[in-house]
Amino acid sequence: MTKKIVKVSSSAFSLRVRLGEYEVEISGDRNEVLKTVNELSSIVANVSKAFEPLKVKVSTTSLTVKPPKGKSPIPMEEYPKISRKLSCSKAILHLLESEWGKWRPRTLSELEEALKANSIHYPASTLSSVLRWLANKGRVRRWKTDAGYVYILAEKEES
Repeated sequence: MTKKIVKVSSSAFSLRVRLGEYEVEISGDRNEVLKTVNELSSIVANVSKAFEPLKVKVSTTSLTVKPPKGKSPIPMEEYPKISRKLSCSKAILHLLESEWGKWRPRTLSELEEALKANSIHYPASTLSSVLRWLANKGRVRRWKTDAGYVYILAEKEES
């Protein structure tokens, strides 16, 4: 019986740091990694600057309806009308295909409210699973923001 000896390079060095929403992993020779750590602030600044145009803009406008005397105003949003006979995935796709869903990415809670406005009730866990499935299938785009994941209809590829 022969014994195999596996030699692991002693120069392999890895460092992973997470601060808030940013995570950086640096691997390589120990001296190179430590040199890169000294330049980390400029690297993070450049990466943040590169992704700045992709940040989601949050709208703060709302429509209010004048309430009867003695009652406080209630903010209202106009949701698209969709059929109650649709499956969960089709209902979500119809919402995201509408003008309401196209103009900005929507959060899970916004989609849930739009479905409730159409008398369609699904648990948040079901909506989350269906949205994740639609994202994996390439039907919707999904990314993480400060407000949580947001979803928008994926653009169709041109042939």
